[in-house]
Amino acid sequence: MGARSKARKRAVDFLYEADLLGTDPVTLLAERVGSPDIPPVNDYTVTLVEGVHTNRARIDDLISEHAEGWTLQRMPAVDRAVLRIGLYELLWAADVPDAVAIDEAVELAKGLSTDDSPRFVNGVLGRIAVIADQLRAVL
Repeated sequence: MGARSKARKRAVDFLYEADLLGTDPVTLLAERVGSPDIPPVNDYTVTLVEGVHTNRARIDDLISEHAEGWTLQRMPAVDRAVLRIGLYELLWAADVPDAVAIDEAVELAKGLSTDDSPRFVNGVLGRIAVIADQLRAVL
């Protein structure tokens, strides 16, 4: 697993934990960075957590709009975290190609969530990728 893939997995862990605790992921991250009790946190993990947090309202609106038949609250918490990271990379990470953002999110869903999650994540992000250029133009 490459460094960025590991950073994405770690970001999912932070977003998932913050979601379950009902706390701010950036605060949770700040409490953990530099702690002797956990491994060092990759800079890209920090970028992803902060980016998702900063753009969360827009990210959640887009996920809700394109997740056919699912509300954000009804989704497994892991799927929400994976989708948030995937969508952040799709729209805000200029150095990540769209196909890579989607593929990495699908791989995370395969390893961390239900059997149906990879297809679900791929479908939601794929629908958004079709209009990604239009969305980026207004961000």
